[in-house]
Formats: sequence, structure tokens, C-alpha cells
Amino acid sequence: MRCVPRWVLVSSGCAPVLLIAGWAGAARFEGSSYDPVTQTISTLGSYGAAGFWVMTAGFLALGVCHLLTAWGLRAAATAGRVALGGGGLAALVLVALPAPDSGGSLRHGAVVVVGFTLLALWPVLAVNGGPAAPWALRMAPSLLVTALMAAGGVWFLIEMRRHGDAGVAERVVTTFQSLWPFVVAASCLRHARQRG
Repeated sequence: MRCVPRWVLVSSGCAPVLLIAGWAGAARFEGSSYDPVTQTISTLGSYGAAGFWVMTAGFLALGVCHLLTAWGLRAAATAGRVALGGGGLAALVLVALPAPDSGGSLRHGAVVVVGFTLLALWPVLAVNGGPAAPWALRMAPSLLVTALMAAGGVWFLIEMRRHGDAGVAERVVTTFQSLWPFVVAASCLRHARQRG
């Protein structure tokens, strides 16, 4: 099992914090015109939004955190690291292709779908080893996490279609997706300490 540097805890731990800070800060600029229950995070990063720059910084920070984590998480299988890095790249591309201030955008939506899919698949693709591996890189927990992320994605799509609580669903899923790399990094470091 390859060593995971301690700084991966910082890059992976900052991802959910900076994402949540981005949408919370951008929502403050929007004021009461923005409804976090029904409106998506992309709305905060759209052209003309008062908090555009805050959400843009949040997406940039998230992308960089995922890329750094993918680079340093050497205990994970290469396919999983590539998928996590691809999710980070998708966050960076969202900055270049923000949602329009009204209506939808096929390009923006496609990047969101690709990013979500990569981040949902990376746990199962990162599996590396059997029972001797860190628990977060074992098949059973990784399959469960991928299934939960997929279920969250379905929940989000249902809420979008019925014009319901899409903002809540999106925040739950994206928080979980941004938090899992930290869990994996902590699991790897704990495993290495126990074996050492």
C-alpha cells in the first residue's frame, strides 16, 4: 500500500468547507431573492448574480482541492484517482461555463452531469486491495458510498423535474461528494499509522 502524504488531509478537508462557504457567501449577496431550498448552486454562479464572484471562487477552490487530493491519494487505485481529478476539472470548467441568468444551458448541464458521475464513481474505482486495505478503499464501503451518491443524484433529478426542493437535494449530494475524499484520506493515514 503506497503512502499518502499528510497534506492530503488539508486539501481534502478544505473541499467541503470551501464549497459550503462559497454557496453560503454567494447566497448572502443575493439576499431574499434567492431560495436555497428550491434553487441550485449554479444559480449563484450564473452571469449577473450578485454573488457570482464568491460562487466562482468556491468552484475554483473545490476543483483545485479535488485535483490535489487525487494527486496525493496514492493508496487509491489509479482509475479512482483519475475520476476524482476529473471531478475537480469539471468544477474548474463550470467556472468557464456558468449557468445563464435565466433558462438552462446544455453545456453547463453536461459539465455538471460529467462531474457528478465522475465523483459518484470514484469511490468504487478507487478500491485497492482486499481486507488488508484501508476500510474506505475496500469494496463494500465503496459500493455503498457510490450507491448513496447515485441515489442522491436521482433525488436531485426528481426534485428538478417537479420543481421541488432541488437546492436541498443538490447541497446534500455535493456535500457528501466533497466530504468523501477526506474520509478516504483519513482512513488511509489511520491505516498506515496502525500498521507502522
